[in-house]
Amino acid sequence: MTARAAVIMAAGHGTRMKSKTPKVLHKVGGRTLLDRIIDTVQAAGCERIHVVVGTIPAVRKLVVDRLGEAAVVVQDPPRGTGHAVMCAEAALADFDGDVLVVNADPPLLTAQDLEPLFTLRRGGAALALLGFEPVDPLLYGRILRGADHHVIRIVEPSVASDEVKAVKLCNAGMYLAGREDLFRWLSRLTDDNPKNEYFLTGIVAEAVAEEKLVRAHVAPETAVMGADTPMQLADAEAEFQKRRRAHFLAEGVAMTDPKTVYFSWDTEIAPGATVEPYVVFAPGVKVATGAVIRAFSHLEGCVVREDALIGPYARLRPGADIGEDAHIGNFVEVKKVTVGKGAKANHLSYLGDGTVGAGANIGAGTIFCNYDGFFKYDTHVGEGAFIGSNSALVAPVTVGAGAFTGSGSVITKDVTPDALALSRPAQVEKPGWAARFREVMGARKKAARK
Repeated sequence: MTARAAVIMAAGHGTRMKSKTPKVLHKVGGRTLLDRIIDTVQAAGCERIHVVVGTIPAVRKLVVDRLGEAAVVVQDPPRGTGHAVMCAEAALADFDGDVLVVNADPPLLTAQDLEPLFTLRRGGAALALLGFEPVDPLLYGRILRGADHHVIRIVEPSVASDEVKAVKLCNAGMYLAGREDLFRWLSRLTDDNPKNEYFLTGIVAEAVAEEKLVRAHVAPETAVMGADTPMQLADAEAEFQKRRRAHFLAEGVAMTDPKTVYFSWDTEIAPGATVEPYVVFAPGVKVATGAVIRAFSHLEGCVVREDALIGPYARLRPGADIGEDAHIGNFVEVKKVTVGKGAKANHLSYLGDGTVGAGANIGAGTIFCNYDGFFKYDTHVGEGAFIGSNSALVAPVTVGAGAFTGSGSVITKDVTPDALALSRPAQVEKPGWAARFREVMGARKKAARK
């Protein structure tokens, strides 16, 4: 098979986003646009990936972190899409194969959407490109084809006649060609235009001038849709969620109101799990079969094991590992705690840093006091332990297996197994005090009105 490389164009600032965050670092499904396109070209079999960046440090850092310094190609100053790809010529000087050129901002593009380009190349096309038929083609260049469907040229909308504007097939801005052909055509581009830029679309005219075969594959509009504005980003997110909901339903995940459930790119839910309305899965969540995620819960970076019950109104933060048949109930927050089989924390508690043993019961209002303002410490609750309501466990502390803590206790020392720990003053009762208090305060209030 012919070797595959990719050049990703990510040098733009994305000013139409009107955001401090660079466009390619905005997210769909909890993953940045740039990460998503890197995932896509990797899945398409591109063994070499180069990302054209500008002067934004955060974008460069993402590329280095994922692909290494050698993957970075700098375009400074920006002089158009054609110039962006020209900047990658030296980086690919030792490469012999096909080069895929893609934008960094189509969040829903998949390897399956790109594979037809490689098929066209194998079929003899010197240049293959993606086209689509948008509902509103106003801003897109039109792809003009001959009788046998080979591409003749691309016409930009600003210079298109009414006849050309009637053409439905538009340019998606993604191309595939052999490295030698691609950079030869790029070398012939000129910046003789009002913007003094080199436009990538010009390679079509160069290929046609050499009587090379140019073909286009028509992709769905959702596959190539960009995310240049907050509205387009929201549209992409909506389409992503629609696809993920359909996927999980088809896999056997029960959802009573799918349109209210939100997934991330890496959410894993096993068949037989149930998800109630208004649940959000942030990145890094795995849910096992039989688990039930009740309404209005938020999960991130956590594991929910078989037959566990979460929520309603629960929050699972990174590091939460909820064991088989365990219960995490309403308004309970769990962070970096492993909860054992059958353990329960059903009401109004914070569990942060530590472990809860199998079969333990965490009473309402319990707090793991895990932070002293400088460092985090662990709390460990043993198997079968019972933590009374409104307890504060001040870490580092261990409550032994089978031990009890009295309601309202502040536990600052380890509790031995099967012991009862109490740390509250004895109850004192003063007969008649309340009646005398009301009498005195009532008199004061009456006097204040005079």
